[in-house]
Amino acid sequence: MLSSSKRRLLTALLQARRWPFQPSRDMRLVQFQAPHLVGPHLGLESENGGGLINLNAFDSTLPKTMTEFLEQGEATLSVARRALAAQLPVLPRAEVTFLAPVTRPDKVVCVGMNYADHCKEQNVPVPKEPIIFSKFGSSIVGPYDEIILPPESQEVDWEVELAVVIGKTGKHIKATDAMAHVAGFTVAHDVSARDWQMKRNGKQWLLGKTFDTFCPLGPALVTKDSVADPHNLKICCRVNGEVVQSSSTKQMVFRTEVLIAWVSRFVTLYPGDIILTGTPPGVGVFRKPPIFLKKGDEVQCEIEELGVIINKVV
Repeated sequence: MLSSSKRRLLTALLQARRWPFQPSRDMRLVQFQAPHLVGPHLGLESENGGGLINLNAFDSTLPKTMTEFLEQGEATLSVARRALAAQLPVLPRAEVTFLAPVTRPDKVVCVGMNYADHCKEQNVPVPKEPIIFSKFGSSIVGPYDEIILPPESQEVDWEVELAVVIGKTGKHIKATDAMAHVAGFTVAHDVSARDWQMKRNGKQWLLGKTFDTFCPLGPALVTKDSVADPHNLKICCRVNGEVVQSSSTKQMVFRTEVLIAWVSRFVTLYPGDIILTGTPPGVGVFRKPPIFLKKGDEVQCEIEELGVIINKVV
């Protein structure tokens, strides 16, 4: 958890810089904590990078976790819409601690090599079927929390990704019906220990992907009706201010609908489940020479219309 001084520093950075993507007033659901509140609460960003509206103060009957909120479907979403339309008090960002928009999901499903330009970077063919792996829920941290370098790895890398949040239970979902099962989208950082992913543990990806703090998410769950086209969004990653990844989600090999249909052939998807949809080129391991994260680095992952997450490496 970030200290109050670090939260204020990050807020100042967000407000002081001109981010390349334009903010918008949409349905931007968050989980947060504040010193004057007991436990986590649900809120709404007043705008991309703006203050927070406390949804639980607006309606005390609302659940206080995102998963429970999503499980109740349209009933809770309609309350959030009324809160967004009302002239409600806004909590300054500096006075709250952002949590990941979803915590403790039933599953975190990840997709490998899902950008055509990322496949080209590796000199490998574009997959004919989605390549699926996973992270454990314990890897999730908030949008401004620290990434902890594990002593077991010397090759920790960055990967900005579009994350899909499931809003409705389903199995054997048809691609044509898939978006009805989506609550919205958020920014994810698929932090990856390349030595464990590519050299050790039989070259199975799980251990290299799921160290604690290896899945920063946020800052908000932007509802699907607030995103013009999730498959045409600018996506970028910066390390210490330098752009290392810059692409568009239109480069995705398998779109959201196809991924949901594919994954739901094997497992039931539940509200709050998260699907990380792959990363564009520019990761450290394929640079010459390779570059990996080190203590003191700051990683910024940003997606157009969704926002930016900023994580210090410690």
